[in-house]
Amino acid sequence: MRIVAECLLFAAIATTGCSQQRSTPADFAAQRQRMVEQQLKPRGIKDGRLLAAMTKVPREEFVPVNARADAYQDRPLPIGYEQTISQPYLVAFMTEQLRPQQSDRVLEIGSGSGYQAAILAELVANVYTVEIVEPLAKTAEATLRRLGYTNVHMRVGDGYKGWPEEAPFDAIIVTCAPDKVPQPLIDQLKDGGRMVIPVGERFAQQLYLLEKKNGQLKQSATLPVRFVPMLREEK
Repeated sequence: MRIVAECLLFAAIATTGCSQQRSTPADFAAQRQRMVEQQLKPRGIKDGRLLAAMTKVPREEFVPVNARADAYQDRPLPIGYEQTISQPYLVAFMTEQLRPQQSDRVLEIGSGSGYQAAILAELVANVYTVEIVEPLAKTAEATLRRLGYTNVHMRVGDGYKGWPEEAPFDAIIVTCAPDKVPQPLIDQLKDGGRMVIPVGERFAQQLYLLEKKNGQLKQSATLPVRFVPMLREEK
């Protein structure tokens, strides 16, 4: 199976071959459409609401200015602090696995740039997102507010602990890799809910779909992946 790679450091990535001319909103809209048609649909992403969200959300707004020319490439990009924005296909795949409903309250662990939260905000009632790197959280929150996403709620903190004050959640999505599924996240998942989470060591991770039924977890592996490790608060 092809490994979907979330590379850890991209400081050395060159942007050679990219146009020096600044792209217009229409240019980016066309790139989003091509992304959906060429990267997502051929790989089996079928949910119509999700595809519409991926076509709508301006991914270029969630990457550094000097990386905007690459915003719709089929790869992750660096966003600073040794963190990344996931490749579009992986964002779509993980979101589709959640089967998001309009009335859902979703917890995201690892806000990063805010892009995943924006996609979810198009699909569900409320998104609660936790980011441990404070500068990233502030930047993501500002971007989301500027783009009008009032149903995204941001917290700076240790994602391992979740957001107990707002639990339970209909779904939980984790965009960084712990070495095991955090018990607090299991506890905060509503019965009947779904969690998508990468688990494992830095270079050997598996993406899991967890479904909670009658207090028990059903676990299924979906993809081999490589995410940045889950950071923890210092004790």
